Amino acid sequence: MQQSIIPMRSQVTVTGGFWAQRQQLNRAVTIHSVYDRFVETGRFEAFNVNWQEGMPNRPHIFWDSDVAKWLESAAYIIEKTGDEDLTKIVDGVIDLIEAHQWDDGYFNICYTLFEPEDRFTARMNHELYCAGHLMEAAVAYHYATGKDKFLRLMCRYADLIEKAFVTEGWAEFKTPGHEEIELALVKLWKATGEERYLKLSKHFIDTRGTDDGELDLYTQSHKPVREQDEAVGHCVRALYLYCGMADVAAATNDDELLAAAERLFDSVTNQKMYITGGVGQTSTGEAFAPAYDLPDASSYCETCAAIALALFAWRLSAIRPDRKFADAAERTLYNGVLSGMSLDGKSFFYANANEVDLIGKNQPMESRNHPFYPDTRRVEVFGCSCCPPNATRIVELIGEMAYSYNDGAVWVHHFASSAADFGGKGLTVETDYPHDGRVRLTVKGDFTLALRLPGWCESYTLNKPAELKADGYLYLPVKDGDMIEYDMAMPVRFTQANPLVRQHAGRVAVERGPFVFCAEGLDNPLPLRGLILDLNGKAEITTDETLGVERLVLDGFVRPASDRLYAPLSKERLPQKITLIPYYAYANRAETDMLIWFNAE
Repeated sequence: MQQSIIPMRSQVTVTGGFWAQRQQLNRAVTIHSVYDRFVETGRFEAFNVNWQEGMPNRPHIFWDSDVAKWLESAAYIIEKTGDEDLTKIVDGVIDLIEAHQWDDGYFNICYTLFEPEDRFTARMNHELYCAGHLMEAAVAYHYATGKDKFLRLMCRYADLIEKAFVTEGWAEFKTPGHEEIELALVKLWKATGEERYLKLSKHFIDTRGTDDGELDLYTQSHKPVREQDEAVGHCVRALYLYCGMADVAAATNDDELLAAAERLFDSVTNQKMYITGGVGQTSTGEAFAPAYDLPDASSYCETCAAIALALFAWRLSAIRPDRKFADAAERTLYNGVLSGMSLDGKSFFYANANEVDLIGKNQPMESRNHPFYPDTRRVEVFGCSCCPPNATRIVELIGEMAYSYNDGAVWVHHFASSAADFGGKGLTVETDYPHDGRVRLTVKGDFTLALRLPGWCESYTLNKPAELKADGYLYLPVKDGDMIEYDMAMPVRFTQANPLVRQHAGRVAVERGPFVFCAEGLDNPLPLRGLILDLNGKAEITTDETLGVERLVLDGFVRPASDRLYAPLSKERLPQKITLIPYYAYANRAETDMLIWFNAE
């Protein structure tokens, strides 16, 4: 198994452009807004483990994980900025964890408060999920600060979990009902060198789907993971499991496990992924639906699921570079992930619509065409508020996601203005991507440079000879001081869906670079389904001054208005300029209809 290496955060810094702006917003606004909402709702107070009946904000079984993801995000920011206020908050929570950790290493707020005698008895109660997120936070904080208290506390917890599930086996279930600890244990192994943590992760992965008492689709336990070939069940759980599978496969050179992970990746991205990179088609079980079933107005597409897909694709890019992995990560990052966050950085979507039909959404529940409509306005906190702190951490991971490397090569998977140093070799990248396809790379050291040629890019220029290999990367030898000019043509393009996707039959979507575009009712005549794109018309690329985002103005038509329900077929059309904005920017103004897939002539 030929692998490249995912960089450490200290090796890559985003220096400007699109992602630097989002990191600045994350650090100045979002991380503090999420913290304030978590304080108001009692999530941070819960770590005092002193809640009693009659007090507000009764702790929930997944609150540990909500705060843990915030702690991990804060650690990433601290590593880059040294933020003293965030450091003080994190250290305070760590002190509370230390104060309330059991003598044997156990830590869980709800079980400590309400059911101490029942720990590790209820598979679906998120114990190991919460533990996993705490472990991820501990590793991130150790790397960021060099402090090891949090790491030591979580190692004690991992040691207890090993006893409960492996060496002593007194836990009353075999595998986590909500996967996540699998990938966290691999991180813990990498941070400590303790081989037992990797073996524990492998144990959970190998055991899933083998116990008769735990066989179900919802938790991906219907068969052993090496036999699975279709993404099923709860979408976030599935994708966290797939991340763990990829991590263990890479760490143990397990080609069979990697092959299973790649089959599942293909199932997701070739059959069950929206054009926005959103995944998890149905609200029923927050789950994957059958292949090619991609309803728009009732799409679920949890923000956490899009983030999990990006994390999974990122891992596969490093294990076996292939542009299909980075293409999928790019699609979801620029569309399905960013749509989960407001442009002002303060509010979020839990589920992300792929079409907004206010007439249908605002009907009484009993008369709706669909049982579920996603929210059409972002909010600052949810009862289940897993998505906001997940968003704060993914924005901080962009630098590492952009690259991987080994002794002789550096792969550029994503394009962002950044500086990367991989011990004797590195790159300085300048670009206005994703608004422009030009990328300038200044080389440090002598090595082979591999540049992804995105699947959407039909023509490019490069100032040095390169070999385009079957993996979709351009390979060229470079020397210290070389300046590489790479220019990917980025025209407006029309995209069709596989004809098996019945919801999109005969319709087209509009893309430019990595962005998917949509129409909102604020800019276009309603109903949006009456718009017709002129496939031979002009496309003007401008800026929406209100939103501060790219805007397209396309030639098109509308049918004349009529008060008749049915009428003879007519070819009469009225010219209409159709205004589109990036999908991620929808719902940042007044509530209105939204459409991605259009009629076209």
